[in-house]
Amino acid sequence: MGWVEGYPREKIKWHPTVDLSKCVKCGMCMNCNKNVFEWTKEGPKVAHPNACVVGCTTCANLCAGRAISFPDIEELRELYKREGIWGKVREKLIKEGKIKVD
Repeated sequence: MGWVEGYPREKIKWHPTVDLSKCVKCGMCMNCNKNVFEWTKEGPKVAHPNACVVGCTTCANLCAGRAISFPDIEELRELYKREGIWGKVREKLIKEGKIKVD
């Protein structure tokens, strides 16, 4: 996964949390193409948290009931800084030809 190059995904605390008391069962979260959620009779359940793309918040942005939340982005940015993840991702993108350097 290019977003977390050189760092174990399971160590990154980035995945949605669902507040079922706010959930209107619109089903928008079920559009996640990483299959993070499973549908239950109560509503969505975060079944595969480490499948969530680090930094993505699309499900929360589109949730009709505003029932989905994520950890503070600044904590994630601090981890990227501390562990040098930005540099590792950039190196990979250069190697793959997605970033051209002179």
